[in-house]
Amino acid sequence: METRITLSLTRSLDALRDSLKTLTDSTWVVALVVDFFGPFAFEIAKEFDVLPFVFFPTNAMLLSLSFHLPRLDETYSGEYKDMTEPVRLPGCVPVQGRDLVDPAQDRKGDAYKWILHICKLYNSAAGIMVNSCIDLEPGAFKALMEENNIGKPPVFPVGPLIQTGSTSVDVGESECLNWLDKQPKGSVLFISFGSGGTLSHAQLNELSLGLEMSGQRFIWVVRSPHDEATNATYFGIRSADDPLAFLPEGFLDRTKGVGLVVPSWAPQIEVLSHSSTGGFLTHCGWNSILESIVNGVPLIAWPLYAEQKMNSVLLADGLKVALRVKVNENGLVMKEDIANYARSIFEGEEGKSIKSKMNELKSAATRALSEDGSSTESLAEVARIWKDHKK
Repeated sequence: METRITLSLTRSLDALRDSLKTLTDSTWVVALVVDFFGPFAFEIAKEFDVLPFVFFPTNAMLLSLSFHLPRLDETYSGEYKDMTEPVRLPGCVPVQGRDLVDPAQDRKGDAYKWILHICKLYNSAAGIMVNSCIDLEPGAFKALMEENNIGKPPVFPVGPLIQTGSTSVDVGESECLNWLDKQPKGSVLFISFGSGGTLSHAQLNELSLGLEMSGQRFIWVVRSPHDEATNATYFGIRSADDPLAFLPEGFLDRTKGVGLVVPSWAPQIEVLSHSSTGGFLTHCGWNSILESIVNGVPLIAWPLYAEQKMNSVLLADGLKVALRVKVNENGLVMKEDIANYARSIFEGEEGKSIKSKMNELKSAATRALSEDGSSTESLAEVARIWKDHKK
């Protein structure tokens, strides 16, 4: 996936140059903002004397790894997944090599070479905006923003920025929300693996039986299984098969009234903001995490691909707002464990502690985005830099 994205961007540079030339003939252009795969366009920004900025849509911990990876590449010769000591990024919770981003798990692969190259380009940015806030990652941001980071671009925490409101008008939307309206406050576990996440058939079966065994109320967004339980639906053809056909026989009847199974899509923003939702089993995509934080919903962290394992380490070990699932020797999370996670997030001392810490993060996020909040001021500083350019 990372290689395809990178090649798409590099092959679009000539078209971007032409578009920018047309734009600058009639418009005062001061900055070019790219996402974290886009620093190849910095050379074009310099041609037109515009400021090259990055919008980093995930967290400060991953940005810290991005700056650290070239040095790690020079000093460590083996595969990172075999490291016996954790990687210690400045101001961050330690992370095992096996939990680093997916492209770093095969140093001979094209994806790793591209990611390493991109990381080296970040130093040429005029600034990097990060979709997180100081209260969420104080140690990481302090390290990134220290004055002794000579040669590193300034970092601006501007989050948590999330989409608000529904993205689609769908029959599933009203079904989900109507069902939630009938459930007790804070009693429902929402299960979704994002727009790209899929599970194997064996794992789908374990998850079904685990949810049933837990006895907890749930809304589950089910996708058709895939042999590679990762990002199978990105750049691929979505399965036309009915996802419900892969569930264990009798599961829907046995859980009727307790759970709602929704094929392929649900209005996640509305579900997470609903008062009946009390937990979220998530693949740990950063957008999903931020939507949970903004709504104060405790997490069960089930990472699948990309940087999601790193995110789960931040959530479980750093922020302590999530239970992280454990896989067995076959790479499966078993039904008994799933049932325990589902119960624990709602019951017992650990669940209470996670809920309390998540409420603290919710308040911190609200403060950061307030009129005088840290992220609002940080974004205003970016605007001032752009406004002063070329004066």
